Amino acid sequence: MATASLVRGILGVLGGCCLFGLPCILAVILGHLAMRETRDGTRSGHGMAVAGLVLGYIFVGPMIAFTVMVFFGSVLTAATPTP
Repeated sequence: MATASLVRGILGVLGGCCLFGLPCILAVILGHLAMRETRDGTRSGHGMAVAGLVLGYIFVGPMIAFTVMVFFGSVLTAATPTP
């Protein structure tokens, strides 16, 4: 899960705008699950889980804001009468 979190975080950095932040959300979810798995130190991948979380959290906020702005912009444009 740590590797998947890191890969999703990288995908979110490279193409998150096109995918509306979905890889970043998956990176955060998988990163938290991997942190839980690697907490006691018997499994490796703690650093990758942290890196996935950092990349996910850095880009999940702006991507959610961008998605909301696009959605509300399209709704307001459709609801506004044109003269």
